[in-house]
Amino acid sequence: MSRVLDFFLEYSLPRISDFHNGCTRFQDLQQISSRSSYGKPSAVQSCKRVQFSLEALNLEVADHADLHSLPDEAEACDGRDSDILPHVQTLRNFPEEELMGKVVMVRLDLTILLREQKKKHSSAARVISTIKYLHNAGAKLVLISSWSPKADSQLLKLERVAEFLSSELELKVIPVELGSGLEQSLMEDGHNSDILLLENLSQFKQEQANCSEFARRLSSGVDIFVNDAFFQSHKILASNVGITSFCYSSIAGFHFDEGMSQLKKIIKMNKWPYYAIIGGANLAGKAAALQFLASRCDGFIFVGDAAFQIMHAFGLPVPMELVEQESLEAADMLLEAAKARGVKIVLPKDFWCVNDHYPLQMKTFPANHIMDGKSWKPVDVGPNTLEEMISVLSRCKKILWIGAIKFGASNQESAGTSKLAAILYNLSQKNCDLIVVGKQACETFVGKSSYVMADLIENASIVWEFLKGRKLHGLLALDRAYPFELNWDAIYANTTLPLVVDVGSGNGLFLFRMAKMRKDWNFLGMENNEKLVSRCLDHVSQSGMTNGYFIATNATSTFQSIVSSYPGDLVLVSIQCPNPDFNKTEYRWRMVRRSLVEAIADLLASDGKVFLQSDVKEVAVRMKEEFMKYGKGKLTVVHDLEDSTSHQDRWLKENPFGIRSDWEQHVIDRGAPMYRLLLLKSSPSG
Repeated sequence: MSRVLDFFLEYSLPRISDFHNGCTRFQDLQQISSRSSYGKPSAVQSCKRVQFSLEALNLEVADHADLHSLPDEAEACDGRDSDILPHVQTLRNFPEEELMGKVVMVRLDLTILLREQKKKHSSAARVISTIKYLHNAGAKLVLISSWSPKADSQLLKLERVAEFLSSELELKVIPVELGSGLEQSLMEDGHNSDILLLENLSQFKQEQANCSEFARRLSSGVDIFVNDAFFQSHKILASNVGITSFCYSSIAGFHFDEGMSQLKKIIKMNKWPYYAIIGGANLAGKAAALQFLASRCDGFIFVGDAAFQIMHAFGLPVPMELVEQESLEAADMLLEAAKARGVKIVLPKDFWCVNDHYPLQMKTFPANHIMDGKSWKPVDVGPNTLEEMISVLSRCKKILWIGAIKFGASNQESAGTSKLAAILYNLSQKNCDLIVVGKQACETFVGKSSYVMADLIENASIVWEFLKGRKLHGLLALDRAYPFELNWDAIYANTTLPLVVDVGSGNGLFLFRMAKMRKDWNFLGMENNEKLVSRCLDHVSQSGMTNGYFIATNATSTFQSIVSSYPGDLVLVSIQCPNPDFNKTEYRWRMVRRSLVEAIADLLASDGKVFLQSDVKEVAVRMKEEFMKYGKGKLTVVHDLEDSTSHQDRWLKENPFGIRSDWEQHVIDRGAPMYRLLLLKSSPSG
């Protein structure tokens, strides 16, 4: 009797021919979009007495002794960090050996390198680190970016940009055109140690439109996509969203990874008091973000144009030309939110003003008398305001500075901004967590010292979008990762049992039935659809199952990291009916790709099995070809002439497990064929 029949006699299972649970294959395998929600104040915080730094209308400083009378425990996270900032696959945790010989495309933000000094912990330094790390790991690199030269029109030329990058990276960067030029360069053996740079993406309309065909052209010949353009992640572009559909792994680079960490720090409630310094204009456009910050912070300090909107909401005298009519409702709602949670509000006490007729003349006015200035216009916060800010901020353990302090109508240098930077720099040296957002604020702060103890985020747009609860599409397009150190003992009752992994487990019905029949095996479902995984885990919990579990992840990039830590042997991997893209002859949406095949070949125990099947013959053939090509010579097809449809195709006639998935049953019910294949990992001695 053949080896395949010996195997299945040893592990015989009852056949269930009537297994049928509906056809949800194409409908249910769509990714569920992330959602965000605002947090609710705790009971302690809701009962706090509202404390505004206002005495009558003269903005006197309130007693700050109560700043420390805060709850000892942080509020429960409202889900913003887990929904908008999901746990994604990062270059830092991606197996370095998986990069050797791969074609890796890096989406970078070239403007960072063009304008920023290459200090040790700068954004530019992190971008350069990503590129050099990949190069040293043996990857073939293709760089893509968009740039808008303002000072030097010569930088419009691709060749000049390639020369600039060669100098910065100390590596040869070769300019190539999209299309045949890229494909030819990738095939040339002589350029293995060189880095390719594609032409400026801003000249292609398809980039902004997230054109699928353009994204396919970009990714031609590419294995792995690394997104290191974090400041572009709130945009939907072909180079940061569409391209991920055509690469078998899509991961975050070092700069992108750091950007995610910085956003998490903004919303993390780990130190108190936590104050936010809010500047800039357009309060209406930032309303949702400020409402969210009100659920996190203990106080607001309003400066810049934003201060006038809050002052007006309090009923303070403000020249109408300084009031944003569209921000009236937003200001009122923010005050209500602050009052409900007891968030302290600090407003300017005085302003430096400049004379309309004599621009060199400056004078200070009390905040409640700026109406008396007539020809005098506010340009900066006054000395008394800075004194109050020092008093408040000196007691803080965490500070967010976002937005300009000076006013939009002012073209003059801001003494207030410089002095505030000095204040915050000193605090950052005294165990105060500081986050500085915005180009002007960052430049001012960095100017104080070459040694900066703060998180600096130059791009304020992405921070505002995040705080508003908007989706960061470039982030959501990356592969989901899973914690690399799993507590297997909490997942299974017995971790010494052999492991079976079902890749693309769908609604889990096949795995559930298998786990019920085979108590001597543990079963793990890996599925990209988070909604389906959530349902499966609910069933695991309700049924009391101890040998079954499901993980929401992209197995093509995380199989190695997840399964390698399992204490027992991996004896079987099944991939059943992967969802093809019928509009593309090359089936670029296939889940069976090089990284997955290599991981399975490495981790599978001797004499372990791989079961493949599909109702689409082209998909089954392609899966077989991928396993034969990338299986490292460790896998062979198990032939059994008595159980094949023909001597030529040698597809297994029956499902050897006797348990059919719901889609398999649906295909059989309509009289269509299934194309099945079994692979065996030979033992070292064999």
